[in-house]
Amino acid sequence: MKRFIIDKLLHWHNERNSKPLILCGARQVGKTWAVKKFAVQHLNNRIHIVDFEKYPDRHKIFDKNLNVKRIISELELLLNKSITPGRDLLFFDEIQSCPRAIMSLRYFYEDLPELKVIAAGSLLEFALKEISFPVGRVQFMNMYPMIFAEFLYGLGKDIMAKTLISGTNDGNRDFSETIHEMFLEQLRLYFFIGGMPECVKTYRNTNKLKKVFNVQEGLIEAYRADFSKYAPYSDKQCLNSVLTNTARFAGQPIKYTRLADGFTPPTNKKAFDLLNMARVIYKIPSTPLARLPLGALASDRKFKALIVDIGLMQYLCGLNISEEIYKKDLLNIYNGALAEQFVGQELLAYGDKQLYYWARDAKSSNAAVDYLLQNNAQVLPVEVKSGSAGRLKSLHLLLKTFPDISKACVLSQRPYSELLEQKFVFQPLYTAMNLIK
Repeated sequence: MKRFIIDKLLHWHNERNSKPLILCGARQVGKTWAVKKFAVQHLNNRIHIVDFEKYPDRHKIFDKNLNVKRIISELELLLNKSITPGRDLLFFDEIQSCPRAIMSLRYFYEDLPELKVIAAGSLLEFALKEISFPVGRVQFMNMYPMIFAEFLYGLGKDIMAKTLISGTNDGNRDFSETIHEMFLEQLRLYFFIGGMPECVKTYRNTNKLKKVFNVQEGLIEAYRADFSKYAPYSDKQCLNSVLTNTARFAGQPIKYTRLADGFTPPTNKKAFDLLNMARVIYKIPSTPLARLPLGALASDRKFKALIVDIGLMQYLCGLNISEEIYKKDLLNIYNGALAEQFVGQELLAYGDKQLYYWARDAKSSNAAVDYLLQNNAQVLPVEVKSGSAGRLKSLHLLLKTFPDISKACVLSQRPYSELLEQKFVFQPLYTAMNLIK
């Protein structure tokens, strides 16, 4: 498999004054695999792994004090290997289970900056809330499930992946109908398999969607098993309902009252916020302004949400696969919700920035545009919709309201085309990542 985050890890490693790195992400997105692969590819496998979940006895090394020279000395005895600053990588895996190891990162930066240190784990935000953690002593990097291009690499379709990626540099290619349809069929698979590495690996090895759905079931159960770790923050049953209903309402403005029956809106909000903190869901606030900075007037009350992965989303929604998977237009699958989830997931993972959507600030209007991006110093509205420019009423309204916007993008099943007099660019759905500049 190929993961683009390895290039980001290399950039971090080669920085002269890089700080200890905390790699954040939901469970099972591939954090540990990526760090190990990076070490193999770029460090001749000079990596020392301390897994705090597998070997809880290693917590005790950090209990006495946070003197990094003592810590390194004891780790060398434990691992039976020399740890050489300036050459080796020290990897703290599942670090959320050892808060004092998290606290030690500042002292690695201050007292032993020549040693490269990476820490990774799930539910890290929960651990960080419980400790005194000074800002400015570490760097953070986010990791997400595999985007569509990585999915293609994962299935061995390297030429397709490279062709898709080249669109970020060469512009959008005018493919023949045959090639266009080939990309759409692979995207159809991605809608149901998703980007969780174990799901992609399972399909590559078995070519059976049923096996993939079994893996997805196990991943959802693993997330639900984590709910006990959220205590005493929220009710387990409430968390489960909020997760399932957030998936079902993807692409729609969310009301807390609809997320879990039998619980108050404040309780549902708390559960939603916890799942957002755990990176199982992502909040997409609305904004009435399509100007920079996009977050200036973002609403905390009017918002949509994404699930961490499109494959897990379709599993949570309980789609009738035999019916949905054969719909000719991908934007008709689950009433377009999977397409909007796909685009948001691609933009979030590849751009690694907060997403927003535009909603007109008027009680009498439901006008909304799916996403707003900041590309360099420009705002790019993005709409996920099939059909002609004449049906894009909200997008027309946005462009009329904010005439400084130079263009808007419509992602659909159509081939690439332009209506420059209306400021519209139509791109195939599978090119969503190419919108990030």
